[in-house]
Amino acid sequence: FTGTDGPSGFGFELTFRLKRETGESAPPTWPAELMQGLARYVFQSENTFCSGDHVSWHSPLDNSESRIQHMLLTEDPQMQPVQTPFGVVTFLQIVGVCTEELHAAQQWNGQGILELLRTVPVAGGPWLITDMRRGETIFEIDPHLQERVDKGIETDGSNLSGVSAKCAWDDLSRPPEDDEDSRSICIGTQPRRLSGKDTEQIRETLRRGLEINSKPVLPPINAQRQNGLNHDRAPSRKDSLESESSAAIIPHELIRTRQLESVHLKFNQESGALIPLCLRGRLLHGRHFTYKSITGDTAITFVSTGVEGAFATEEHPYAAHGPWLQILLTEEFVERMLEDLEDLNSPEEFKLPKEYSWPEKKLKVSILPDAVFDNPLH
Repeated sequence: FTGTDGPSGFGFELTFRLKRETGESAPPTWPAELMQGLARYVFQSENTFCSGDHVSWHSPLDNSESRIQHMLLTEDPQMQPVQTPFGVVTFLQIVGVCTEELHAAQQWNGQGILELLRTVPVAGGPWLITDMRRGETIFEIDPHLQERVDKGIETDGSNLSGVSAKCAWDDLSRPPEDDEDSRSICIGTQPRRLSGKDTEQIRETLRRGLEINSKPVLPPINAQRQNGLNHDRAPSRKDSLESESSAAIIPHELIRTRQLESVHLKFNQESGALIPLCLRGRLLHGRHFTYKSITGDTAITFVSTGVEGAFATEEHPYAAHGPWLQILLTEEFVERMLEDLEDLNSPEEFKLPKEYSWPEKKLKVSILPDAVFDNPLH
């Protein structure tokens, strides 16, 4: 992430350990291309990577027929962080994983799966070496590992706090022609962009999972990046709007927040498949989960009643701050939604479009084809 223009300001570099193929006399070039692709994503989105993060790649990393089609990220076991004149630089290692292992990391946490990979020599071992010819998942190699994951999910929930996704939302309580305020990705209208402070808060939500035993809070709107680096990832009581001094919050930004009576949420199939994880692994454990649109400023954050710093409340469970929507769901409603959304766990039997509705809650969820989000004006 450094080059002729100087330091990037992101504070990390990527590494990769690849098993050498028999008879291979020179290293392949595809790992460098893979890391360059990830670097482009970081520069374009300004979303940084952290240890325990995952990347859904949906394609063999080396463009072969391999089952290794996704990535987990962890601290490099050999290259320690270094202090530079521009700040600390950490080294994050890319670890190739199968689809089943990616799903386990999403449902539980990336660090837990990485620890399991370290115990299986052919799946990584202590150095987490990626073997592109690995034909079995760790759960096929050792079925007992699935029990450890299931127990971890039940006990800990998921530490996946958000994803970049294809999503949108509409305010059904307002006539479409009323353009006084932003309505998400409105077809035919140009939504007001999020302020820098709001964008940073959403990025912070995506950047980190919350410690299991800490008070769950949303990061403050006035969270700042210092010299391009995020120095404080640990959640604390200070990470709530209530505990920030009034002088630190720009009043006119908060005035933009408005309560909605009825909302319509839209997701593509991959994003929709994560809704049960959001509900069971996050909200039922008193946490929050954010979908951040990859095509614009739109964001949807689900919060439970235990999350501080949210502008959605039990009295007004749907609230918007520009194109950022927050939805507060009670535990009782979450349990009901999990029952109604059970078929999301069987994507092979899914036919799009699919709609779910809870009229008394004035909430509608649609699962739509990717093309709807790729070409919003068609």
